[in-house]
Amino acid sequence: MDLLQLLSWACIVFTIGMFSTGLTDLKKMRESKSAENIQFLPFLTTCLNNLGWLSYGMLKKDQTIVLVNIIGALLQVLYIIMYFHYTKEKRLVMVQTATAGAVLACGWLYFTTFLTEGDARLSQLGLTCSVVTVSMYMSPLADLVQIVRSGNVQCLSFPLTVATFFTSTSWVLYGLQLNDYYVMVPNTPGIFTSLVRFYLFWKFAPVDPSLPPYKPLQI
Repeated sequence: MDLLQLLSWACIVFTIGMFSTGLTDLKKMRESKSAENIQFLPFLTTCLNNLGWLSYGMLKKDQTIVLVNIIGALLQVLYIIMYFHYTKEKRLVMVQTATAGAVLACGWLYFTTFLTEGDARLSQLGLTCSVVTVSMYMSPLADLVQIVRSGNVQCLSFPLTVATFFTSTSWVLYGLQLNDYYVMVPNTPGIFTSLVRFYLFWKFAPVDPSLPPYKPLQI
């Protein structure tokens, strides 16, 4: 097995593992018969991101990107369906989902109608997916600032931080091997934010050894 194949398998395993963290929220919803204290938008935005990267992988004929994002999109759809089943705010969920669907449809029309097939479509789609991915990785920074002020890391998930670190690192190395900056660059912030979280876990670790160092896995 050469280095590229090894990195491909690492991307698949770590990314699916990261996407699977939502199963914890799914378990909570089933046990409590409620979607309270569970965030819906991460499921929706991650699904859109998966579909964007799926299109990019299909255009580039990259089976690693295609496989990962098919599985990721299916998992997010499952989370969305279960959230809708248990939430009391079904109207809001429907509006948000319909808005996301409209954005997806507009994007599909733009890339398939106004852009010719080839490098132009691939480059613009890669740039769009990169911007969305960077935004998703950078969005928790405001929460990290609040954690620094409060000195409380109970709202962070250590396992998810580990999964994000290895996922981002594997994709950066994979993109580097392919000379694909649309894969490499947007995953770099994931490494940065994970390192920041590791530092916060170390700095604000509970003094009492009987206390858990982090809360159960969440997405």
